[in-house]
Amino acid sequence: MVLRTISFAIAISLASAVGAQGGSGFLEDVDDLPLPEGFVEDSGTRMVFDKPEGRIVDTAASGTGDANRVLAFYARTLPALGWQARNGNSWRRGDENMELTVAQNGSQVVVRFLVTPAGP
Repeated sequence: MVLRTISFAIAISLASAVGAQGGSGFLEDVDDLPLPEGFVEDSGTRMVFDKPEGRIVDTAASGTGDANRVLAFYARTLPALGWQARNGNSWRRGDENMELTVAQNGSQVVVRFLVTPAGP
């Protein structure tokens, strides 16, 4: 509970900093994970499962822009939120892993977020 409260407090304090960097909001089910400016979560893609081992969140957000800039946004933002970079676009925080997949089709960019329990 204390870790969640601290994470929430960090997210609140970073909200203004993210706003200054261009963030436009947060994912609904990972409430401290910001979206780049102009991106919106696609509620039709959201799947959330709570398991004894932890939660699974699979969702996507899209907007116009450049895939490399989106990846740079997360490379700057995620470490401040406690996420540690692993291989490629893999991240870990506490007992959760997250995979980011970024795809570009013309000016449209789609970011897929898959959060899973880290396991033992």
